[in-house]
Amino acid sequence: MTEHENPTPQQLVASLLDLLTVKDHGGDRFEGRRKIGGVGRVFGGQVIGQALASAERTVPDDRPVHSLHAYFLRGGNEDHEIDFKVERDLDGGSFSNRRVVASQLGKPILNMVASFHKREEGRYHAEPMPEVAGPDGLLSESELRHKHADRMTEQQRAYMLQPRPIELRPLESRHWMGGGPQEPKAHTWFRSVAALPDDPRIHRAILAYASDMTLLGTSTLPHDISWAKGNLMGASLDHAIWFHDDFRADEWLLYACDSPWAGRARGFNRGRIYTRDGRLVASVAQEGLIRPITPKKAD
Repeated sequence: MTEHENPTPQQLVASLLDLLTVKDHGGDRFEGRRKIGGVGRVFGGQVIGQALASAERTVPDDRPVHSLHAYFLRGGNEDHEIDFKVERDLDGGSFSNRRVVASQLGKPILNMVASFHKREEGRYHAEPMPEVAGPDGLLSESELRHKHADRMTEQQRAYMLQPRPIELRPLESRHWMGGGPQEPKAHTWFRSVAALPDDPRIHRAILAYASDMTLLGTSTLPHDISWAKGNLMGASLDHAIWFHDDFRADEWLLYACDSPWAGRARGFNRGRIYTRDGRLVASVAQEGLIRPITPKKAD
């Protein structure tokens, strides 16, 4: 698929599934594909999704992942595949633990630890889903981007208007729509643009991929800084996901994000992911670099 094609939703999802399917080289070593047509830095959600897929290849199917904790060390390069080395630190009676190092050209770009838990029954409680509008009738982020394309530079349009395998429907305005500072909260419905296979590991990998969307920007909302305005240097520093319950990533999920703290050029962000019927199925936390910079003058 070339960047000049107009892919169908099924083609977009097929490309994402191909991207998140790692190649087994034996000895708990795996290879993650590069994104065809990708330019510049690798999307953090891709590295996490591929690292999780690598770790899950070494764990029995009856032990789904319940948490992962990742640190981004260097920005990945879209020009190269990513190598993953998995260490089997524990296979106990109920839990398994894996360490993963993602590398490019011999240099680590991400370290991740993931824990897997044999299914058990136990006591239950959960924070209720926020009372927000459902996804029906909301404009998708793709539609909003086309609507506000005249606010973007030519370079930003080339990136922002690309067709994507994850459909986002935000409830609040995005920073690239204009406007000033706002409360550090963001609510977004998301799902894959086409149906996915039934394999739960695929749905977890897709959620891990999508969990890096919209999250970091939450901490910038009160400060009127964004990459679109050219006054922000931003990057994910670490990323953690707790998988609570079963879900399908091709059905609507609500990503409720907030940022309780920012300072010292860093922003801390939290996310809760709910099914449409209100079940809390995952929680996310991330700290990222949000360094204010002076916008470059146009030539």
